[in-house]
Amino acid sequence: MVISGTHALDMCMWYLEKKTPVECYARSIDKVLGPLYQGIDATAGMIMFSDGSVYHLNISWALPVTWPGAVYSLEVGITGTEGVLTIDDTHRDIVLATSKESGEGYAPDKVRRVDFLGSYPPGDMALGELRGPMREETEQWLNRISMGLATQHASAAEAHNRLMLTKAFDKSARLKKPIPLPIDAE
Repeated sequence: MVISGTHALDMCMWYLEKKTPVECYARSIDKVLGPLYQGIDATAGMIMFSDGSVYHLNISWALPVTWPGAVYSLEVGITGTEGVLTIDDTHRDIVLATSKESGEGYAPDKVRRVDFLGSYPPGDMALGELRGPMREETEQWLNRISMGLATQHASAAEAHNRLMLTKAFDKSARLKKPIPLPIDAE
């Protein structure tokens, strides 16, 4: 959860920012990445809030290498009694498939030959340059630091809170029991 889960958790917690998390419960599996890299294949869990709301999430890293999504896709559904918000950020809307390696422009991973464009979080390398969200985010961050301009970036307190929530998920999965929130930084 600490690596990739932070992003999905951060987005959902931003939408649920008026709610107070009080407990989380998670389970993980690591049959593929664990033996090779001491990683976790997938984690699923829930956050329970003080008002009775529940947030469920699932993060998986152990997809086949031939899967066209470079590393990232996200589907969010927030359902309430007065409204629904759905987000499809799976990048299945722009698909590139090639029969052979191209000498110029964009070339997908040699193993896959098919890519969901935009599914690599920093963006895509095309014509020798990085194009996409990471370039824009980096420029915005530099403008914030150098010129004091406002950006949508999280504050240090928000980032720490999300990190601690993901650590609570990892702890719950490791101990196989619910974890009261907030957890101590220790």
